[in-house]
Amino acid sequence: MHVTFIHGLSNKPGADALLNIWRRALASGMDGLDLGAEGVTSTLVYWADILYEAPDPDVSAYENARELIPSDVDAVVNTLAPLSGSPAEAAFITGLAVKTGGLLAAAEAVEAIPEDRNLTGVALERIPLPWSLKAKFMETYLRDAHHYLFNKVHTPRPGVSYKVQDAVRARLIDGLRASANAETHIVVAHSLGSVIAYDCLMRVAECPQISGLITVGGPLGLDEIQDRMAPEWSRVDGFPSKITGRWVNVFDRLDPVSGFDPFIANDFYRNGRRAVEDIAVRNDGAWRHSITKYLRQSELRTALSSMLQLS
Repeated sequence: MHVTFIHGLSNKPGADALLNIWRRALASGMDGLDLGAEGVTSTLVYWADILYEAPDPDVSAYENARELIPSDVDAVVNTLAPLSGSPAEAAFITGLAVKTGGLLAAAEAVEAIPEDRNLTGVALERIPLPWSLKAKFMETYLRDAHHYLFNKVHTPRPGVSYKVQDAVRARLIDGLRASANAETHIVVAHSLGSVIAYDCLMRVAECPQISGLITVGGPLGLDEIQDRMAPEWSRVDGFPSKITGRWVNVFDRLDPVSGFDPFIANDFYRNGRRAVEDIAVRNDGAWRHSITKYLRQSELRTALSSMLQLS
């Protein structure tokens, strides 16, 4: 049994450190899922270095349960939103910006729901996200998504250039091939990583089969993303044949990346029939996109455990 993780947008700590953070978050708490203790191997497809100069040095911040993790919005490189090179790129950037900005505002407008239902009606303090961080997140998201989906040439370091989509696809396919002999092979993809996973499984012929897919806080429900998956994607037959088992989609409705249209079961039918399992969770605080928050959700852990046939 093997789990391949795929990280999402923005800069990240180094690959080994990031994988350990994901494993520890998944294993934390009373209902934690410790992959190693269960005999499940795991690896991480790491692609941040294709877009960023150097790994984020603030490793400890990724395991912190603070309201907003500054490292999540790239504290290393000034990204700046991309300039549109064509009408298609301009429409993509504009549509994504409008929808993401709306969810960032909505997350702040909703007061926390008390865990103790006896406290219903008691006003709890909202913690607003500084505009500087929201702007930084928007720039990062738009740039990363744009460069991947339009296969832009990018130079993260002097003397090193990549065609982003080609390079990231190659990383993922190599990572999947390395564990292709596992009897059960589940992919867990966060954020923009869900788009990368889908793109490869649906649109790259040499991509290996997997047993199951869990997409987490991803934007696959958005028209702007789906349009870039065509013609291989269609609403009536958008479920990749390379997934031999289940596809579970986990989201928070106020996650700024997935929340504008988080339900994807109606967009990715298998031979005209509903096949994706949409699962809504509620992460704490105004910043809902953090992978460590998602990995602590019992619904995600239950789905992964079931797909690995551990329960």
